[in-house]
Amino acid sequence: MAGHSTGDGGLPSRDANQRGLTRVMSLSGVYGTRNYTVKDLRDQKGQKVLVETLPFTPEEAAGAEEAGIDTMKVRFDPNQPSLVEAIRQAAPNTFMAYSVPLIAASSPEEAVRLGFEAMKYGADAIMCQWPPRYIEAASEAGIPVQGHAGLVPRKSTWTGGLRAVGKTVEEAIWIYEQIKSMESAGAYAVEVEVIPEELLTVITKQTTLLTSSIGAGSGGDIQFLFADDILGNNGPPYPRHSKQYRNLYKMKQEIQRERVGGFKDFIEDVKNRKFPSEEHVVRAPKNLITSFLEELEKDPIG
Repeated sequence: MAGHSTGDGGLPSRDANQRGLTRVMSLSGVYGTRNYTVKDLRDQKGQKVLVETLPFTPEEAAGAEEAGIDTMKVRFDPNQPSLVEAIRQAAPNTFMAYSVPLIAASSPEEAVRLGFEAMKYGADAIMCQWPPRYIEAASEAGIPVQGHAGLVPRKSTWTGGLRAVGKTVEEAIWIYEQIKSMESAGAYAVEVEVIPEELLTVITKQTTLLTSSIGAGSGGDIQFLFADDILGNNGPPYPRHSKQYRNLYKMKQEIQRERVGGFKDFIEDVKNRKFPSEEHVVRAPKNLITSFLEELEKDPIG
């Protein structure tokens, strides 16, 4: 029966194989199918560049999966898991690393607990901004961990604000040592943000970690860009490293103008007694009102 068992809502293992998917079981014991496992991703290092995004809605996640995005990051709020659950359901076959809040864990033990919580809600891995000892504890517990190096926005006060990092030898060595410490702690990947492209190219060759580049050029194993940027969800100014492939912001503005116009037209029609018109109402059958009033006179209510 093992060859016909399902655990992802009905996709038999032979069908999963035909679609290029792998059957998996999560740390919380839930079966599913994925386009990649951690082993698959690590096997891709040096072979090809993967593409990654971070969707903010189930619709974006579904669109990214249909388009063929390799991996996704998803922001995880342990106090409001409903959104991440909806995103997981919208893209059930795509490898996802849930980005856990930096300040939600203040010890290695809490890091493990938070990692398990993320896995319970469908994560294949977690992405974090933790120090190596937290990463080591989570990795030891069997949780795949992606770290964060270079410009770490929430820690940017240490590197002079929201700016490029690694443009001096001292900073370059510091980034390299950070990445190597995450590697030693058991991470499988690291997001590298806003460092010189040439530096990432060299570091990628010096580490076994998969390097996910955002604003760090084409020298990484994974090219990462937020769905907001890809889809053009917001208006300018845009980050220098981003590219807008669509202009949903303009479309959303047009939709909002249509909403306002629709409400105005409705208000105007009501004021001018144009709505409701004959086609929008139900007419009483002949003699209904007369009979109704006669009944009220016989037995008045109230």
